[in-house]
This record gives sequence, structure tokens and C-alpha cells, in this order.
Amino acid sequence: MQTPTSLGYRWPAEWEPHLATWLSWPHNPDTWPGRLDFVFPVYTAMVRALCENETVCINVGSEAMEAQARTLLSQNGVDLARVKFFRIATDDAWARDHGPTFVVRDTEKGRERALIDFGFNSWGEKYGPWALDTQVPRKMAEALRLPRFETGLVLEGGSVDGNGRGTILTTESCLLNANRGAGRTREQMEGVLADFLGATNVLWLADGIAADDTDGHIDDITRFVSPNCVVTVVEEDVQADNYKVLQENRDRLRSFRDEAGKPLDVIDLPMPPDLYIDGQRCPASYANFYIANRSVLVPVFGAKSDARALAILREAFAKHEVIGIPCADLVFGLGAIHCVTQQEPA
Repeated sequence: MQTPTSLGYRWPAEWEPHLATWLSWPHNPDTWPGRLDFVFPVYTAMVRALCENETVCINVGSEAMEAQARTLLSQNGVDLARVKFFRIATDDAWARDHGPTFVVRDTEKGRERALIDFGFNSWGEKYGPWALDTQVPRKMAEALRLPRFETGLVLEGGSVDGNGRGTILTTESCLLNANRGAGRTREQMEGVLADFLGATNVLWLADGIAADDTDGHIDDITRFVSPNCVVTVVEEDVQADNYKVLQENRDRLRSFRDEAGKPLDVIDLPMPPDLYIDGQRCPASYANFYIANRSVLVPVFGAKSDARALAILREAFAKHEVIGIPCADLVFGLGAIHCVTQQEPA
């Protein structure tokens, strides 16, 4: 089989120009027990901010769901002319993980795009059902009339982060986890990332943060902010359960090199205080931001550390408007802004 990489496709960095941002409208009450209604204002705030930069595409499973979304968005000042709805049913709202990953190639005829369809098994069969979620990449490819490459392998979008030049960050705890497929090896997974996303340099961190039910998605811990620079969350309290693993991750980052052999520039990003809602520990992290065309949406949690995290990201993204979005209610569902968004490159 010809791979996307052999055909000239690559995975663009998130900061490269977008045609649109994709979301799946929240609707599963089991994800936010007793708090689903609190999630809708978070979505309307995200969509309102995104519409300033680009089109927003939203998957909805029914006419009634679309009507609800239209009403809530319109009531909160969203320009619906910048929103497109697609009748694509989902089991849940985590578009980063159940949706496809877009790749691009430049040809004599111009830029061409395609979709990578990684399998999805609800983060190691933790929740169910997920049959509708597994169909999202195929249905999006049909709606957009774009080629789709099936990998035959489970991998969530939140488990990888790339600089658009061949370097990809991931974690051992997630990508090598047997609950995503037995017998995984580092070499096998690096081959998959090379064939489908154009990876030439895979950088492995150890583990993720406490309360992260994804087994350590990279988008809660370390993110590229430019081709040679990353931000990584650190815990300053030596007694905290996140302290040791985040220190190890930072030590590894300082030893890593990019695809050209240059050391990475590593910027520390604070962790928010431990967040509990209704007795449940939530995986709150400022690293779960989303880079739009001219803005960066950052989850904030009503903590003193919010201001410091935003200041660091404003310096890292000097050409973007960095916008804090209150996300305590969203992260009660065990994910935040990056988890519910997926960029479609221009």
C-alpha cells in the first residue's frame, strides 16, 4: 500500500493556516453527570472566539440537536454565517480523538488535503458505546469529498503533537499501551507515525498527569508553540502526585533534539491547583490550549495561576490573541479545549 508520506503528504503544525475548526456538539449526559447544561456556555464561548478567525464546522446527530446548537449560539452572539453543521452522529464530543487527522501535500495543481483515519476504541475500551465515533472520519471524508487513509490501528489525536517539520511528541504510557492494541513496540509506532504523518523524529515522554483517563495524552503536558520551542507543564509542589513525572518529562525534553539536530527551547508552564468537582479529580492543564488562525484558546480554572499561564502563552504566541476560556465545567468530563477541537488545514 502506498502510504500518505510516500505520496507526499505531511501533517501541518497546528499554527499553520486553517480552513476551519471542527467540533462535535456535546450531548452525552454520562460524560458530564448532572452538568451537561453547564458545558454549553463553554462551547458557545469557544465558537464565538473561533468565528473571529475561521469557519467552525460542527457535527450534530439530529435536526433537534442542530436546532439547539443554532439557538444557543445565536443567543450568545455567534455569527451563524461562519458556522457549518454536518449531520454526523457521535457518541460523545471529543472531536480531537474520534475525528480524523488532516494531512496536506503541495502539487503543481495546488495544495491537496486528505484525512487519516486512525481507529478509535474509547481510550482502551474504557467507556461505551463508541460505534458512532468510529464512523466520524469516514463520514467527514465523504462530506468534504477528500481521500481517506485507514491505518488499521488505534491512535487518538490528543496523543500526538507535531511541529509540521517531521518532529512528533508522544508518550510511552499511551502509545505503547496494550489497551490500544496488544504487542505494540516503539519501533512499530514510529513506523506508523512515519508512514501516515510524515514523522522523521519521534520524541517520547514518559507519562501524563493525574486523573487523565487517556493514559497520558501529550496535549495535557507538552505542546509545540513553534518549530523548535515547546511549553511543558511543571508542578512546583514536591509533594504533589504530578511532581515526579513532570520533572522527568522536562528532563527528557532538555535532552531532545529537533529534526535538524538542534536542542529544543523548553518553556515551563505552571500546573493549576488540583481541581475536584463533585468529589471527582479533574485533569486540569493549561497545556490543553488550541491554536486558531489568529487566536489561542486557553482553558482557565478560576485559579491564581491562570494569569501566569496566560502571560507565558501570550509571550510564546506574540502574534496571536490569547483568550482564556473558563473550563472547569468542561474538564469535569475529563477533557478541555484541545480535546474537543480539530483543525482542518487550508
